[in-house]
Amino acid sequence: MSDLSRRTVLATAAAASLLPHAALAQDSKGAGTPILKRRVPQTGFMLPVIGIGTSQVFEFDDNSPALEERKEVVRNLVAGGGSLIDTAAGYGSAEMNVGLVVKDTGLRSKLFLATKFSSRDSFEEAETELRQSMGRLNTNYIDLQQAWNVNNPSFSTAQMKAWKAAGKCKHYGITSSFDGAYEALAAVVRREKPEFFQINYSLGDRDAEKVLLPLAQDSGCAVLTNLPFGRNSMFRRVQGKPMPDFAKEIDCTSWAQLFLKYNLSHPAVTAVIPGTDKPQYMLDNLNAGRGRMPDAAFRRRIEAWWDTV
Repeated sequence: MSDLSRRTVLATAAAASLLPHAALAQDSKGAGTPILKRRVPQTGFMLPVIGIGTSQVFEFDDNSPALEERKEVVRNLVAGGGSLIDTAAGYGSAEMNVGLVVKDTGLRSKLFLATKFSSRDSFEEAETELRQSMGRLNTNYIDLQQAWNVNNPSFSTAQMKAWKAAGKCKHYGITSSFDGAYEALAAVVRREKPEFFQINYSLGDRDAEKVLLPLAQDSGCAVLTNLPFGRNSMFRRVQGKPMPDFAKEIDCTSWAQLFLKYNLSHPAVTAVIPGTDKPQYMLDNLNAGRGRMPDAAFRRRIEAWWDTV
């Protein structure tokens, strides 16, 4: 049903422009232009701003057509200059399917693989999850290992720091998608200053910008934003409506690009990870990493418009 919502909105907005070759031709800077990269503050790594989230959309079993489709998604990501794929041990079969894609495409060296272990794990359980994740992902290191759904204000990143020192991961961080964890997350970010901080944030859910995004920026955290489409509720909200005229001023040709550029225009945000299961969606999303971005005044303009939709 969620896929249908986006597909319907895309067809209403500009179906022809989202065919694979046409989508690249729509790029105002030329077909195949690499997307924007931003610096990870504590390490200096330059991370492409558009990635892939895999919750639900990479969760399937023994489905060859779906696996082939996800391979094409990842090929499009890399061809457009992207690299970030975010998954988790707790996402059912998603981590395993990402690993199959990595193996079958031969693209490991071009990918930034991020995964997660449960923040409630014991030391031994976390060690086991890390080993299992590397096995499923067909890799001997993780680009970003994250503690998933942190809700304990006393959570320590010491174990992840040890993994980094041992070469098991190159970056570490903490995540959540739950507003109820914000107070605990703030305490951890303030004390631990993780290299990465991942949080739910969108034009339709701006609560994280009140405390967490400024705090993460001040603490030197790279920020990944999940649920940028509000589990597709934002597509449903605009279904059947014309795109606002101002979208062309920031080089947007689809709702997805407008929603993603809004996220990326926040000064704290490093990259965004929309769930992506269709090759044409990947091409569409990538164009949000190209062209003009909203400034602070333009962000307020987008917010004022959204509040009337």
